[in-house]
Amino acid sequence: MPEQTIESFSIKRLEILSETGDADAALMPPLSEEQIKELHELLFVTRTFDGRALNLQREGRLGTYAPVLGQEASQVGSAYAFEKTDWLFPSFREMAVFMTIGYPMNMIFQYWSGDERGLKIPDDLNIFPISIPVGTHILHAVGAAMAMKYKGDKKAAGVYFGDGGTSEGDFHEGMNFAGTFKAPVVFICQNNHWAISVPRERQTAARSLAQKAVAYGFEGIQVDGNDVFAVYKATRDAVDKAKRGEGPTLIECVTYRMADHTTADDASRYRTKEVSEAWKPKDPIVRLKLFMEKKGIWTEAYQKELEEKSKARVDEWVKMEESVEKPSPKDMFMFTYEKPTPRQLKEMGDF
Repeated sequence: MPEQTIESFSIKRLEILSETGDADAALMPPLSEEQIKELHELLFVTRTFDGRALNLQREGRLGTYAPVLGQEASQVGSAYAFEKTDWLFPSFREMAVFMTIGYPMNMIFQYWSGDERGLKIPDDLNIFPISIPVGTHILHAVGAAMAMKYKGDKKAAGVYFGDGGTSEGDFHEGMNFAGTFKAPVVFICQNNHWAISVPRERQTAARSLAQKAVAYGFEGIQVDGNDVFAVYKATRDAVDKAKRGEGPTLIECVTYRMADHTTADDASRYRTKEVSEAWKPKDPIVRLKLFMEKKGIWTEAYQKELEEKSKARVDEWVKMEESVEKPSPKDMFMFTYEKPTPRQLKEMGDF
């Protein structure tokens, strides 16, 4: 018998907004002028927050921090596409996701200062706490998505991870389960090219990360992760598909980590300055600003007001965080077990 081809596939890449600020009208999602300005403001205030967090860490006022510089569009564009009733599962770099859904950002400062109370999620927000272990939260997202499906809820789950997360077993287990049972989950991979110091090409021989979805029986799509419109459209389509009962989607947002992996890292030891410099023209904020300027919805006065407003908001968040009453050392014992053990009670006596 002759050999047969039992499967063939292609992976699409979505780009809408060019580096010069020109958008493909045929692909442009239906966003109003006010929504476009809101996206721009979310990108900008996130960058302001990020810069302040780095300064605070260097001053000893925050602990180790994971910068989001350069990846804002991948996070803002995707988070903006979910509805308030959907559930989001962040890793440790999703400051812009928290910003987009309206999380009290003074509490995020609080968390990075070492106070876990900063991740006591407000009752009206459907987001899980930050996951520091790489990839483990992917399983949580798939499990939550299955619960939604069993309950008949028209909701979706969205889970964020980096290219390094695709090298974890949790990623493959979650993808396999989601594909098999058509879980309403959107996998959002921010391919920033580096798993700490390991480049993307050392992690997989696959031409794209999006194509990994094919092995598990569902759609994968690659998008320009610095194009907020492309990210929004791909995520909105994936969310709608999930809610129609058509299963999961893997979105690979190709972006770049402009800063160090965390404030405990020195990226200059493993990557060249030239490569990072080549990504600066792709800046997501710059290209959206150029688009808005061409449409007549960006002015110098608007920009000045935005800068002043963003700085004032971040100043207020820092002030709020640093005025919070410090936690009791006993908290680390009180919330470990249902009741403190005899050993814990003895150790608490030292405080």
